[in-house]
Amino acid sequence: MKNKINLFNPRHPRHPRAIKTMKQRINLLIAFSVVALIVLSTVQCYLVKTTYDYKVAQFHTEIKNEIAQISNNYSDIDSVLVAKKEALYKSLSENYLQGKNSKIDIKNSIVKNEFSALLTQKIQRKFERELPNLKIDFAIVLNKYILYKNSKKADTIFCEKPFISNKLYGNLASLNNAFLVRNYVGTTNGTFENQDYSLLTEDSMYVSVIDWEMIILRRMTFILILSLLSILTLITLFVIAIKALIKQKKVSDVKTDFINNITHELKTPLATLGISTKILEQKNIRENDENFNAIVNTISRQNNRLQNLIDQVMANSLAENEIELQKEKIETEDFLLSIVNDFKITFPKINLKTDFQTQKTILVLDKFHLTTAFLNVLENAVKYGSKTITIKTRIIENQFSISIEDDGIGIEKNKQSLLFDKFYRVQQGNLHNTKGLGLGLYYVDQIVKAHQGSVKVVSDLGKGTEFTILLKV
Repeated sequence: MKNKINLFNPRHPRHPRAIKTMKQRINLLIAFSVVALIVLSTVQCYLVKTTYDYKVAQFHTEIKNEIAQISNNYSDIDSVLVAKKEALYKSLSENYLQGKNSKIDIKNSIVKNEFSALLTQKIQRKFERELPNLKIDFAIVLNKYILYKNSKKADTIFCEKPFISNKLYGNLASLNNAFLVRNYVGTTNGTFENQDYSLLTEDSMYVSVIDWEMIILRRMTFILILSLLSILTLITLFVIAIKALIKQKKVSDVKTDFINNITHELKTPLATLGISTKILEQKNIRENDENFNAIVNTISRQNNRLQNLIDQVMANSLAENEIELQKEKIETEDFLLSIVNDFKITFPKINLKTDFQTQKTILVLDKFHLTTAFLNVLENAVKYGSKTITIKTRIIENQFSISIEDDGIGIEKNKQSLLFDKFYRVQQGNLHNTKGLGLGLYYVDQIVKAHQGSVKVVSDLGKGTEFTILLKV
């Protein structure tokens, strides 16, 4: 004996509890993927930042070495100016020892020396000559000025942190964006009142390379491109994976809806067949021909209904390129009128109107499949609350246009693109009479495509829907 599948078993994959568990797993997987993407992107950005810092340090080292070789001292730039500077320092020192100058006077005299502009120009030209690919601004600032006498302690006339206000030479206006290249310590020896003394000075050179950030970025071009491609690849794979998960979840939901719908559709004829069979077991029914024939007719109708349900599922499992059409030349307006007349008999309470702006249009069509397709659209309009339906025909850009407009409840914008998906059914409105298999509009789309035509829908919620079918003339 075969095991029966209980759709209401909590362990069955289509049970609501199992569906909820599956949705939770998908949501958990999406959340984990988002976290993983963020972590990987963060790591990638950290690696790029580390590489950037390394390139900056490497660049600074290169600049320091090159500039240090160019300006190790000032004598190779202009020995005359260097001699003048040493003479100035010696004169200021001896005046200080005589008490003629204060410490403030010495500082001001050094900072405002007369050869500052000329030495700045000479150093700048040397940078331009030796480093033509770099645009460099610089500043040389005085840090220390200390006198040493044999018989006394060191006399610190000047000792400060590097400040731009203590600039001796250069064109930098600030040290904020500059970096230290080298410190230069100079000594001057002299004799005052038969006593030897020594002068120690220390100055620092700071440089700023114009657009050094762009130089670093150019050096990192390859790394940045690889990092960007890696991040884009991760994001692309993530989006593809999420779309696949969402699509899988949607397919699962659609299959669940389909099973629920077909179960509902099958229950009614099966229940009727079961009741009819039990009635036939009664002797008085079998002996009454009228009642017997009525029950037999009921069984026959329900059997046909079951067969139609099975045929509908089988027919709609085909793609448009697998449908075999039996085409023939027909007068399209008469063909549509025959469908309208049959529909009025089935639904006499529906106000079905026609507005044909074409006459005697001959098309090569499959009457059987297109009849079913048009009836599916009309019955769908009735299911969703339509009381008035208008069928219009016209010629649009060498195509025969058939529009079916209703005054039903309409369809939300975000659901219109799903209307022609297999097994999809609009859930809005919560109307009891909208039971079905979700195959009607899918079948319409497949049949129209098999005729090399197209179908589109325009709808506003609460204002009705218009389906437009275009066929080749």
